Amino acid sequence: MKKLEKIEIIDMIGRELQERMKFVEIDGYFQSYGIPTDHQPSYNSKYVYVKEILPKVKDEIVLEIAAELGIDHPAISSIQMIKEGEATFWKPGHFKLFISHLASFKKTIGILKRELEKYGISSFVAHEDIEPTREWQDEIEKGLFSMDALCAVLMPGFKDSNWTDQEIGVAIGRNVLIIPIRKELDPYGFIGKYQGFQAVGKNVGQVAKGIFEIISSNPKTKTKYLNTLVELILLSNTANQGIERLEALKKNKGFDVRKSRILTRQNCRE
Repeated sequence: MKKLEKIEIIDMIGRELQERMKFVEIDGYFQSYGIPTDHQPSYNSKYVYVKEILPKVKDEIVLEIAAELGIDHPAISSIQMIKEGEATFWKPGHFKLFISHLASFKKTIGILKRELEKYGISSFVAHEDIEPTREWQDEIEKGLFSMDALCAVLMPGFKDSNWTDQEIGVAIGRNVLIIPIRKELDPYGFIGKYQGFQAVGKNVGQVAKGIFEIISSNPKTKTKYLNTLVELILLSNTANQGIERLEALKKNKGFDVRKSRILTRQNCRE
């Protein structure tokens, strides 16, 4: 990348982050890329802060950030971003949820994954979804850059993991919905503003239902999720599967119940 191109792109990144994020969110986003955030800006401005940090960062990282933020510049086409089609672990046509969790809790997370599928939600669970022959970090990145939302299972030890914090940083940078699941740990740091879903005293099925209710009602996800669920009903392999998904759809407050009758008739005919 030419020097002038880098200056132009950094300027555009600075303006974009100034509009979309707070200082602490910018720090979290940069940290997910391994960018040091101990810099003191010459002026109290997020735009200036970004402009003074990024010139020292490698060109490929600057280009990746710009592409992720949706910035339009000819130089951005020189990198190959992760495409959704390359992430083969998602169930086709499903809503894509990345579950950030500790490895010690993997058995319960595996059950949660299966419960969420009843709602048309495909979950990325690293210990199950990464093939042994592949580089696990590459697969996690594919999941992070193609997910529709992120669910963070907060429990003692979660904040001590570098990986979980980086996963949250990517979600913040991409401005996707973050769902904190409170399992004896409250939301903290960059996700402290989210109330989270209380999982203590609830079984896995109740937690799955809580996640479904958040996804189906949040402005960032409800439209896409509603459309996804309608398509899945029409493509159901069995009547029971279609009815199960239809019941989930009917619980969505933004859905016209009259349409459910039409979908029921179509599903039964098929």
